[in-house]
Amino acid sequence: MREEFYDLEINQINKLTNGEYENCSFTNCSFKKDALINSNFSECIFDSCDLSMAEVANISFKEVSFKDCKILGLRFDECNDFLLSFNFENCILSFSSFFKLELRSINFLNCKLLDVDFTKTILTNSVFENCDLNGAIFKDTILDKADFTSSYNFSINPEINSLKKTKFSVLGLPGLLDKYDIVLG
Repeated sequence: MREEFYDLEINQINKLTNGEYENCSFTNCSFKKDALINSNFSECIFDSCDLSMAEVANISFKEVSFKDCKILGLRFDECNDFLLSFNFENCILSFSSFFKLELRSINFLNCKLLDVDFTKTILTNSVFENCDLNGAIFKDTILDKADFTSSYNFSINPEINSLKKTKFSVLGLPGLLDKYDIVLG
């Protein structure tokens, strides 16, 4: 039987007991390379935490917020995808994978998303506000009604991704046309 934790404020720890966490906040914690396997997080907040390279097989993230976190190389695609929902603000998510996940209406606010894999991901109605997407992979990705108006360094091929009513700024046009190797002046 797994332990259950409710309404806790957890500060500056570096090892987490696997279990059920509901409405808990984690502040200045380091779970770098930790095995968080089979835990469930519901309505939790991670603030200024390091989850880089953590093992997340079968973890559930339901309505979870990450703020000012370092989340390098996390395999979100290994999480339990049932009711999977989270948002990110001021986070470094470089080298992470969201491969084949359904993430409707997710928010990435002021995030660094270098070399992140969004292949075959559904990101309908998602917001990428002021995000650096250099090297991010978009292939067979559904980006309908997503908002990229303030993001930069992205390369999205309109021929292999769904972009219905997706928002871009005029400054983002090179990221949609770079496949054609043309020069904009």
